[in-house]
Amino acid sequence: MRSLFLLYMLLSTVLIPVQSKDIELTFATYNVSMEADNYVPRGTPGKSEKILIQELSTGNNEQIKNIATIIQTVRPDVILLNEFDYIQDPEKGVKAFVKNYLLKSQNGAKPIDYPYYYYSTVNTGQPSPFDLDNNGKMEQYGADAWGFGMYPGQYGMVILSKYPIDSKNVRSFQNFKWKDMPGALKTTKADGSDWYSPEAWNQFPLSSKSHWDVPVLVGKNTIHVLASHPTPPTFDGKEDRNGKRNHDEIRFWHDYISDDKASYIYDDNGNKGGLNKDTRFVIMGDQNASPDEGDAISEGIRSLVSHPKVNSEMTPASKGGAVHSPTNTFAKNHTAFWRMRADYVLPSKFGFTVQDSGVFWPAKGEPFSELVEKRESSSDHRLVWVRVRMNR
Repeated sequence: MRSLFLLYMLLSTVLIPVQSKDIELTFATYNVSMEADNYVPRGTPGKSEKILIQELSTGNNEQIKNIATIIQTVRPDVILLNEFDYIQDPEKGVKAFVKNYLLKSQNGAKPIDYPYYYYSTVNTGQPSPFDLDNNGKMEQYGADAWGFGMYPGQYGMVILSKYPIDSKNVRSFQNFKWKDMPGALKTTKADGSDWYSPEAWNQFPLSSKSHWDVPVLVGKNTIHVLASHPTPPTFDGKEDRNGKRNHDEIRFWHDYISDDKASYIYDDNGNKGGLNKDTRFVIMGDQNASPDEGDAISEGIRSLVSHPKVNSEMTPASKGGAVHSPTNTFAKNHTAFWRMRADYVLPSKFGFTVQDSGVFWPAKGEPFSELVEKRESSSDHRLVWVRVRMNR
């Protein structure tokens, strides 16, 4: 009898796996304001990706070093960088940033590696053949591009990850047409006629940059990183064409994660639909909208934050934001120097328990506060992070 018991214990040890501790992950979004325009010396004609390539290759640019310091301090497992220009050769773009800045200690912070990334084209600076702003001039770039930009790839984005990316199953929606969204907020002129010509409207992409669904593999689990950067809801007129586009770009994710509203969506490969039910996801990006302040059509971001599948119980906050606007009720949740909550990390309720969150905005006198005291020190936005426990 004793020998049978010992045999049972031996088999139990071999065949029954030990339950591992739940994995904790930190997700972050950061508008780093790293477009080539920032690095054009005064009086230098022309704007080119060559300028940013040069700054990324040296490892000596102070703004980029400060950005790297902030990332090394927070140490997210997955991070979306908005306003990181798209450079066709990743060796000179995202890989140069990791190699020359993140893998080197900045201001005493520990180096950090991201062996996986997703980096692709965006609509900003992509010329359209139309006068989209109706100023009587057909201009190659600026407001007549499919997304506002002075050159292709400006204000791009990149995802960095410590965990493998399932690149074969990435979905991009760069070419999804705005007209194909049911109930799209179509823009009209003062006389009620359409703002965009029929030809322009038929070709108009919803995304001012792009929308990405990037599956990140953590063990046997898949987490869908839903990344975007909607246009600012300003820089237009009473027609509010940018405000309406911002609203619908945000609404896209609301519909994408909804079981009954995603059937109209198609990706750049022609595959239709949104996320499957009971899927882990994290919506990340500079949404350029607040539920409580600013010029956006607030219903867009409000409905996303309050979506029944989204866990928004712990709003990221900081001491620095509160000090920056001491009389503002919402100041502790601000994510931008210009006093608004604009940047979001929204995990799904399914599969996660939120452990902690924050905005990297130290108050004056706290460690690294000098990195954010001036907007040109790092960025006019702040890094936003959420730490979750991945439930089995």
